[in-house]
Amino acid sequence: MRSAVRAMSRPYLRSGREWPNLAAIFYTLAGWPCGIWMLTRPEIWLNASGVLLTAHTLIFSAYLIHDCAHHAIFSTTSGNDRLGVLLSWINGACLADYSRLKKKHLRHHSDRLDVVTFDYRAALNRAPAWARDFVVALEWAYIPAVELVMRGMVVAAPFSFGTAAERVRVLLLLAVRIAFFGALALVSVKAVLLYGLAYLLFLTVLRFMDAFQHTYEVFATYSLEAAAPDPRRDLRYEYENTYSNLVSERWSWLNLLVLNFPYHNAHHVRPSVPWYRLPALHRSLYRQQDQQVITSRELLSSYHRHRVSRVLAENYGSVSASGDRAGSFLGAVGVSFLTAV
Repeated sequence: MRSAVRAMSRPYLRSGREWPNLAAIFYTLAGWPCGIWMLTRPEIWLNASGVLLTAHTLIFSAYLIHDCAHHAIFSTTSGNDRLGVLLSWINGACLADYSRLKKKHLRHHSDRLDVVTFDYRAALNRAPAWARDFVVALEWAYIPAVELVMRGMVVAAPFSFGTAAERVRVLLLLAVRIAFFGALALVSVKAVLLYGLAYLLFLTVLRFMDAFQHTYEVFATYSLEAAAPDPRRDLRYEYENTYSNLVSERWSWLNLLVLNFPYHNAHHVRPSVPWYRLPALHRSLYRQQDQQVITSRELLSSYHRHRVSRVLAENYGSVSASGDRAGSFLGAVGVSFLTAV
């Protein structure tokens, strides 16, 4: 049986080591409904475990989509795209058009910019003071309000400047998701509330990872065909403005909690390398010490200290050469690869 599965999967999966991808996909697709079931149970310990499991499988679904966008899982474009679309149904990214989501992220690599299709800063600056203050207050309370605004704009955008087909698509997808959570509420209202908590944890982890991986310029454009400014950003610029925010250098297995996404410099050198080979690639490129590595432990205080100022800041701040390297690193907001208006 094992040999038959190997024979069927080898031509289709991208690499000769199929089991890491198969294990991650199985964990995500099986763990998500299992986590939701745990949210419906009366036992508090099952509820707490269910929140963590649901949040973690949402995180895995996002980073597997990232690998799908880079064709790092299957050997065919269609195979990667189908899996990416399936996983987007789990974390809600399906409300955005997958092809735009993918193109937006690939432009981040090719143009060496943080490409955003909705400039939330400009929108907040135009908004009434009470609305802006409300978003900032939520951010102060560690609620990822900007990420929620970005996802709200994914839904709203087709009704402002989209086509009739795009509006129908969003309405249908929204109806399916509302029906799902409505059915879950009939089983357990508590489960819906706990799912909301798991979703906020998922957004917080993704935004923390995204915040400290670049000091790129922000390129706001709805048209993904628009020419990027200043095309002279070279490989040296990419390296010097990209950071590997490792969960741990000593215990590298901890980086698996976020599917090795923190090995970001190695990923930018070879974007098609699958997640499970990134630690080895990182070691081969940078050995033990690299100036672009800033551990998550160092970044936590910066994440806390600048949680309000980074919301409307004009840039991501700077990284010091020594000492408290992350002290002036404000970080990015609203650059998730899952949001493409």
